[in-house]
Amino acid sequence: MSLWQKAIEDAVRKTKANIERYGDLFPHVSKNGSYLLNDNTDWTDGFWSGILWLCYEYTQDETFKKAAVRTVESFRHRLNQHRHLDHHDIGFLYSLSSKAQWIIEKDEAAKQLTLQAADVLMKRWRPKGQYIQAWGKEGDEHNGGRIIIDCMMNLPLLYWAYEHTGNESYRDAAVIHADLSRRFLVRGDDSSYHTFYFNQENGEALRGGTHQGYMDGSTWTRGQAWGIYGFALSYRYTRNPLYLETSRRMARYFLERLPEDDVVYWDFNAPVKAETKRDSSASAITAAGVLELLSHLEPDDADRAFLEDGLHRTMTSLVENYSTIGQSDAEGLLEHGSYSVRGNNAPDDYMIWGDYYYLEALLRLERGIPGYWYERK
Repeated sequence: MSLWQKAIEDAVRKTKANIERYGDLFPHVSKNGSYLLNDNTDWTDGFWSGILWLCYEYTQDETFKKAAVRTVESFRHRLNQHRHLDHHDIGFLYSLSSKAQWIIEKDEAAKQLTLQAADVLMKRWRPKGQYIQAWGKEGDEHNGGRIIIDCMMNLPLLYWAYEHTGNESYRDAAVIHADLSRRFLVRGDDSSYHTFYFNQENGEALRGGTHQGYMDGSTWTRGQAWGIYGFALSYRYTRNPLYLETSRRMARYFLERLPEDDVVYWDFNAPVKAETKRDSSASAITAAGVLELLSHLEPDDADRAFLEDGLHRTMTSLVENYSTIGQSDAEGLLEHGSYSVRGNNAPDDYMIWGDYYYLEALLRLERGIPGYWYERK
């Protein structure tokens, strides 16, 4: 049994146990070794649905399918009630739940739900500034002109909606936002801002900033990871070579700065001390993103060997040093993730998105099963 297969089997066992633990609730981050649960109200809830669909694809065990379908019904109720959807994370929620069901089962109701979700995300589009507003109500004094790099992972929902409807407004918004993100969130040295502010009336660029990073000018590792994966996905949908080059450059920046054990700290600019927190979830996202990036590179590409080496070092360390293999009662798959070190919110715990991307990367390595950001050919 390969190292990857061993890790997958462990994840499958723990996920099946978690189905019984969680019922109709959704895990978010952990406290004292147990996941904090919510009634499908958080931005992270799609990752639990995605884990269930991945386990079903791997095992074909109906237990996982039934649990995954229940989550989709919960997301249908959430959208119908328009409950806790006033943010940009609609792609995280519905790509890994209803779109996953469409990809796997071609369920027409799941497809229609996903298209409705794309319409909800389009309500975040601000024509005056030409961007997708991350947080807050339109016109909000502080957040009205703010974009964040995480949104690169929500754009695939809009590209997908264009492919299924022919409505160019979805694609146009996604492309304009990706171009803006590439120009202002990615710095000249290939590092990234977490957020950027624009004048709400005319789109004039104001300043870069952060919400969860060490400081405004630092590079939050999870933000860099979102960029690596997000720009690779924008390339998949548009074939714009600038997006592929941006993903490649951001990946080199990330992998060139791996610490001794190959799993990053929470911010590349945070002073490294004995107590400095890691973010295993940032490394898991990057591994999944590099796998997507590599799928677009030629076999003789000059960066391939470097990227493959960084990928395998990262995944090996996650499995051997950060996974909960050997802890039979553990709820999470990866230890030492951080939600918000700056805000002292789950700074060293399980992260459900870390678990999802870890499993996604493992399944792609072992079985060639990607996530649910795009249709399989």
